[in-house]
Amino acid sequence: MRFLTIAPGILALLLAIVLLFHKPQVQAVAVSSSNGNHTTGNNFRMAYFNLDSLESHYQYFKDVLDQVKGKENEMNAELGGMEKNYQKKITEWQKKGATMSPAENQEAQQEYAQMQQTYSMRKQTLQESLLKHNEDMKADIRKKIEEYLKDYNKAKGYNYIISYEANSFIYIRDTANNITDELIGGLNASYKKK
Repeated sequence: MRFLTIAPGILALLLAIVLLFHKPQVQAVAVSSSNGNHTTGNNFRMAYFNLDSLESHYQYFKDVLDQVKGKENEMNAELGGMEKNYQKKITEWQKKGATMSPAENQEAQQEYAQMQQTYSMRKQTLQESLLKHNEDMKADIRKKIEEYLKDYNKAKGYNYIISYEANSFIYIRDTANNITDELIGGLNASYKKK
């Protein structure tokens, strides 16, 4: 997901740098904004929002994170229960120890191998399910943000709106074009309506 938010940002940044340092001669470069208007290089408008702030203050984002943590806790509880049951069985075998016949010993080893395989398979299934759930939730959050930004930008008329993450890449930004608070307020209001 982070690559998908970074790639358009890098393209927008490169386009902005080209527009800032390229001196057009006779022709003006037309850039289509998301609301369908064409603007010249002098009217180029770009805004950004802090993705970290969205994670901290957008209620739906926080609810999804809580849901993901809940699913992860359920997974860990199930695996912990399996381990506890297996450990009881192992303790029983250890108590019998030297009194076990070779046939019982062989049977215990086979059962132990089966327990390990069952545990591994269940763990993998649960982890894959959790990963898919997480990816689905990220995609849903992204979709909600994009849908809101499309409506938001009809009135604002920005050519680009990019997301910024503290650890992604470095660029100089003008805080006048930071729409993070407006975005959080609008997204939260939209989420409460639903």
